[in-house]
Amino acid sequence: MRTRYVNKLQRGITLIELLIVLVIIALIASFAYPSYRNYVVDTKRTAATSILLQVADRQQQFFMDNKRFTNDLTNLGFANNPLVIADDGNVMADAADSASVYSVSLSNVAATTFTVTAAPLHAQAASDVDCGSLTLNQAQLKGASGGGGNDCWK
Repeated sequence: MRTRYVNKLQRGITLIELLIVLVIIALIASFAYPSYRNYVVDTKRTAATSILLQVADRQQQFFMDNKRFTNDLTNLGFANNPLVIADDGNVMADAADSASVYSVSLSNVAATTFTVTAAPLHAQAASDVDCGSLTLNQAQLKGASGGGGNDCWK
């Protein structure tokens, strides 16, 4: 009498298959995470460049009305001096709040000159070392303390 061999169906996954999937996920994550972090830093920097342009625009309007620039952001209609912003560009009350990403202040203010600076705070300061503090003056000259140059003002 012949013996019949019955093929048993494989159920589940093997350890090797599981390890291969984990390696593939780790490789994808190792490429995706740094790109994601750069995207987050760039997005927060965009909020800072936007507020710098708003301050410069209001300074120009103040100059048209008063024949001089102001050294106080509250004269430009902002709530605080210095101004603290969150990553979405909204004004915050306190720089100690961990959600704050930039502190905006005026410097080098004279009758016909000013510089507005956005200094990174908390995690943004640690993450954005390439650009650091962003500056904009009355002549619309843009700068960055970290040496990132024009790439910081995309």
